[in-house]
Amino acid sequence: MLACLGCEWHLKSNEETSDDTPLAIERYDRIESLYLTTGDYSALLQMNKTYPVQTRTLIEDVLRLGQVNDPDINAKFLNFFRDSTLQCLIDDVQHQFEDLEDISQDLSRAFSRLKKEIPSIEMPQVYAQIGSFDQSIVVGNKTLGISLDKYLGADYPFYMEHYTEQQRSMMTRSMIIPDCVGFYILSLYPMPSREMSQEDRDMHMGKIQWVVNKVTDKIVFDNHRVASVDSFMKRNKQTSVEQLLRNNNYSELR
Repeated sequence: MLACLGCEWHLKSNEETSDDTPLAIERYDRIESLYLTTGDYSALLQMNKTYPVQTRTLIEDVLRLGQVNDPDINAKFLNFFRDSTLQCLIDDVQHQFEDLEDISQDLSRAFSRLKKEIPSIEMPQVYAQIGSFDQSIVVGNKTLGISLDKYLGADYPFYMEHYTEQQRSMMTRSMIIPDCVGFYILSLYPMPSREMSQEDRDMHMGKIQWVVNKVTDKIVFDNHRVASVDSFMKRNKQTSVEQLLRNNNYSELR
């Protein structure tokens, strides 16, 4: 169900969005924040009853604290975030991401364009969460989770100490939409084989990055693999985006 490539994943069928209808981002992070900073039991109940899939994914797959039905899991979850760095993180996330309207609007436009290119895809239920600096996007079970703690800006103090300059350049608010689209596509069109050469794996990601550029209407990714795919698509104008993503003849794309 899950796969990891720098970020990690998890998908609920939603109504088709349009450019005029924002794809709502559910603020699971706010309920999570309330519980982790105050120990409010009603917040914990809401996490478990309203967002059971998100809570299970967070505890079991993102934080890897154990099974969600373990007798001591709530205490373990609370204690994990008592670390002063993580408490500061929670405050910083709530401050920086008090308003997600711009992200919701841009995400709606990108997914609307993606839906036009691939009409058969289902729209995910999107939510925001707080992790622990490990995973960015979580896709699966018809949900798409955005770990806001991975998008606090290239100059965020913790990032400066623990990530390279190249990594930090991708840990910004502006990368949320490309990452959501890219990892959602990758969940639908995963690597066809574990035995693939690194060159073919890179080209597979190049296809996805080209599509991300197309549906976000921005040059987010600019490298020779994306350039190769762009050249292929210009030579083969009859090829649809869906056909491109299904094409695993990587030598043809180079």
